[in-house]
Amino acid sequence: MSIQITIIGLGQVGSSIGLALAGQNTIKRVGHDKNFEVGRLAQKNGAVDEFKLNLPASVADANVVILCLPLSEIRETLGYVAQDLQEGTVILDTAPAKAIVASWIEELIPQGCYYVGLTPAAGAEFLHGHELGIEAARADLFSKGIFLVNAPHSTPGEAVKLATDLVSLLGAQAMISDSVEADGLLASTHILPQLISAALLNATVDRPGWMEARKVAARPYAATTASISHEEAKSLGEAALENRENVVRMLDTYMVSLQKLRDDIEDGDAKSVVEFLESAAQGHDRWLEERTRAEWQTIESAEVQSFGDKISHLFIGGILERAKKRK
Repeated sequence: MSIQITIIGLGQVGSSIGLALAGQNTIKRVGHDKNFEVGRLAQKNGAVDEFKLNLPASVADANVVILCLPLSEIRETLGYVAQDLQEGTVILDTAPAKAIVASWIEELIPQGCYYVGLTPAAGAEFLHGHELGIEAARADLFSKGIFLVNAPHSTPGEAVKLATDLVSLLGAQAMISDSVEADGLLASTHILPQLISAALLNATVDRPGWMEARKVAARPYAATTASISHEEAKSLGEAALENRENVVRMLDTYMVSLQKLRDDIEDGDAKSVVEFLESAAQGHDRWLEERTRAEWQTIESAEVQSFGDKISHLFIGGILERAKKRK
């Protein structure tokens, strides 16, 4: 049995997923992107077997749909495809906010389709890269990385197993969470750094002294501000607002830390300032070493069957059977 996986959004993440799935003979990879040139390039590069510009047509025969879209585009996309999904379809997403996506799925998608949220983290080799878009797609982008995997409580185990098997095929490790935990982790590791980047830019660009400062701004400034981009600003704002309780908590924690540093500098407390900075540097080095080793506790799964065989079994023996019983 051939399984169709439709990837909607063929930027860095979507095309990297498609590239990692290349060579799976039982999987047909269909891609959609609103940008025709991006879609054609994804097909030319081998990220998808077929590109369809028509969004509903791209999901009509899909067993799995992966939404690799900015958060600001997900709700509208779900509305467009809702009536074209076949019963038993598993919907995955890679957005940086999970509870809100789950609520959109419940509101818009017919019963009989299932949702599992994925939150990808690239492998340590790519942590310092700032490239975006299809040109930055790599088959090994997620190698030795982590995916948070979360699903509503009513989601059948077969759908969650499908998601974790997919993560394994991408070379990553799955960490099961719920949407509450996932949103808490995303607030501190994904949203907060970008908000800090935005705050630094707004505190410096076009402020007094900027005409000269811009000429000498170098690596520290570039590295700290690299995480914010115009293309993703709307989605970042939506993610922060939809996850506001966690984001406000993290902003408060950050501001307490920053206030302490400010006070120590104002007081001329050299010992406290150095201890603060050394502690941060040690924490960074420890995290980077752990992230590079990637010796996390993993979900064990059998590696004998191919991924295509596994999900074929899930659809034949599990998810499709559930759908048939509803009829």
